[in-house]
Amino acid sequence: MAAVAHDSNEIATHPIHWSDLASPEIGTLFLERPNEVGLVPVGATEQHGPHLPTGTDTILASAICDAVSCVTGAPVLPPIAIGCSFGHGTVTPGTLSLTPELLSDTVRAVADWAAYSGLRRCIFVNGHFGNASALGIATDHIRLERPDLRAGTFGWWDTNDEVAREVFSDGDDVHANRAETSLMLAVAPELVHLDRLDGADDPDRTGGLIFRYTATNLSINGVTGAPSRASLPLGERLFAHAVKVIATRVEAGRREHFPLGDPSARSMPVIGHLA
Repeated sequence: MAAVAHDSNEIATHPIHWSDLASPEIGTLFLERPNEVGLVPVGATEQHGPHLPTGTDTILASAICDAVSCVTGAPVLPPIAIGCSFGHGTVTPGTLSLTPELLSDTVRAVADWAAYSGLRRCIFVNGHFGNASALGIATDHIRLERPDLRAGTFGWWDTNDEVAREVFSDGDDVHANRAETSLMLAVAPELVHLDRLDGADDPDRTGGLIFRYTATNLSINGVTGAPSRASLPLGERLFAHAVKVIATRVEAGRREHFPLGDPSARSMPVIGHLA
């Protein structure tokens, strides 16, 4: 394992992968760094139009977490590679999906099991819009039922207003679009079918709709947006923004304390009494 960067101004040669470490190394890591923040990539395996691989969301979330690890020294847990992809339906080949409930339970199980090894703080880095509800439910459970754990979620597209403008420039409900394709050009260009970009564009048809529909009813090819306008420079900018913001969150998360102090050491006020 390469030297670990503990300072945001240092860059490690390799990310720290939980799955690469032996048991004693994991135990030592959290004994020495009890406030460490773990990163959990949460992606999906689903159709991404004719030009992107089905693992796009997992590939992007994992690549961003790896880069953040190189900057901060935070450990990266194994990715959750199958998310909630009900929105893509069952017609277009390639999609695998958990139910929202099962994804939520999986996220909670990862947090619980990581805690047995000493990890008490984690950020679930989301690579797929459709995971958001399940992640919210999971972290609701964690914050109520496991006050010894601290869990947060962050989607790479939530970086800042500039990133949001780029991500949603070709639609409000985008998929395999300009931004996502650009990121893949920066992260895994060998997996992008450049020869299929011409003619891949398909508009967002959700405007004004009252009800929700699967991609089969909204897109002719699984795409929503304009991947033909993707570019490597845009992908590099989006990637750099995401890494910078998540690295900042890791550093802040290591320092964060309960706003009102440790609840286990504080008794609740008496509001009333039974008659």
